[in-house]
Amino acid sequence: MTTLQETIIPTKRVRRITVLISGSGSNLQALLDSTSTSRLPNCQITYVISSRSNAYGLIRAKNNKPFSIPTKICSLKTFQNKNKNSTREDYDCEISRLILNSKPDLVVLAGWMHILSDKFLQILNGQIKPPLSPTLPPPPSSSTTSTEKEIQLPDLNDLKISDNDKIEKTSSSSSFKGEQVKITSNEEKEESNFPEPPLHQSFPIPIINLHPALPGQFDGANAIGRAFEAFQKGEIKNTGVMVHRVVAEVDRGEPLVVREIEIKKEDKLEDLEARIHEVEHQIIVEGAKLVLEELDKEGRP
Repeated sequence: MTTLQETIIPTKRVRRITVLISGSGSNLQALLDSTSTSRLPNCQITYVISSRSNAYGLIRAKNNKPFSIPTKICSLKTFQNKNKNSTREDYDCEISRLILNSKPDLVVLAGWMHILSDKFLQILNGQIKPPLSPTLPPPPSSSTTSTEKEIQLPDLNDLKISDNDKIEKTSSSSSFKGEQVKITSNEEKEESNFPEPPLHQSFPIPIINLHPALPGQFDGANAIGRAFEAFQKGEIKNTGVMVHRVVAEVDRGEPLVVREIEIKKEDKLEDLEARIHEVEHQIIVEGAKLVLEELDKEGRP
């Protein structure tokens, strides 16, 4: 007598992405718009960390549909003010602790304006353990009591929000200027809407960065402006944009996606910036998808 044997096909776990931002968050928006589509399937952004309290990317995360993305503001200046004897490396350790608490499969730097230290990379590579709490405790006068207040917001650039705060729009207007903004302490959110984290964190955690230049050209800050100036001097004909793995050397990690971008004689700097940003929104999604597919091929749990 023949018996049927049940075959169980394991389902792939939905991958978790943590995104680090410092500004407008347009590349974060490109990722948010692509998750759960064929462009970036079987993954979800579960946490956003910003180095600036007035980053508009925080609003994008808050307004994401069908549910908001948890955010954390961790400003270098605020961290150092609270921890008088802290170093820049201590700040990076705090960022790494926040990242590990979010249990990501992938970390994406989408306009993150700080160079990350070797110790940060060692922590995310699983070579050393991170601190379990901030390096130094806050001053005794600090309070953890949750408070609420409303302020009139004249301009996005004037918005000042302390660490551990979240932003809530209270106006139905589509314009951000002049809106009433409610600031509520303790922004951590329930994770019921997000994919289950892995039982054990796998290392190394891949980290990718978006950089508006071709490999080996214009590393570091103001890459678009420097490329435009070089074109004006006749030193280059084209520039580009890439997604690369993050290593200790700034913008020198393995390129994953590279696009060359023409610089036209009639271009103003703003024209070149707009053309580059349009391509950035495409390749940051391609780079994230490539890395997540590699994790699946490796059998990463």
